[in-house]
Amino acid sequence: MFSVFLQGLALSLGLIVAIGAQNAFVLRQGLRREHVASVVLFCAMADAFLISAGVLGMAHALGERPALARGLALAGAAFLLLYGVQALRRARHSHQLRASAGGEGMSRVAALAQAAAFTLLNPHVYLDTVLLVGSIGAQQAAGLRGWFVAGASSASLFWFTGLGFGARWLAPWFARPGAWRVLDGLIGVTMLVLAALLLRHAVAGL
Repeated sequence: MFSVFLQGLALSLGLIVAIGAQNAFVLRQGLRREHVASVVLFCAMADAFLISAGVLGMAHALGERPALARGLALAGAAFLLLYGVQALRRARHSHQLRASAGGEGMSRVAALAQAAAFTLLNPHVYLDTVLLVGSIGAQQAAGLRGWFVAGASSASLFWFTGLGFGARWLAPWFARPGAWRVLDGLIGVTMLVLAALLLRHAVAGL
């Protein structure tokens, strides 16, 4: 059970920890100390909902289609392999995440509206969170899918909590290109390991 939890945690972290508009927005709110709890809670709950919907929906869709399940498992392994290689390539170059703390303040409603836009209007969230995470979670035994969902959802909660509430301490670290190179290297290795595990699962079902 714990290994399935860790698999969901590692997969979700690998996908969510990246330079992007949503992370920059959460970091900005943390730097401003403005509606941090509301923004963090919304982002984490939105991810948990999408992950749960993806896993349960894919599990239902694939329940009586073993050939389709194997096909998606192979496609997922290929995607993770490509994602891992891209992360390792990024680790060879310098990049950084910056979020300005300047500008006028916004109301809680406006902050949540922006968080919703960055979360739900991003097409990658449906490819990564719903389709990819959902199809991988659906490969787990029925009694273990909840552990996978819990692990993947916990990753979002941990990440956004650390990013929002630790912004003033983390911002200098995120501004260091070398730190992101190390992080991308770790993400790349993690994705390759997960791809190998998924491939083994798919091959075992043949």
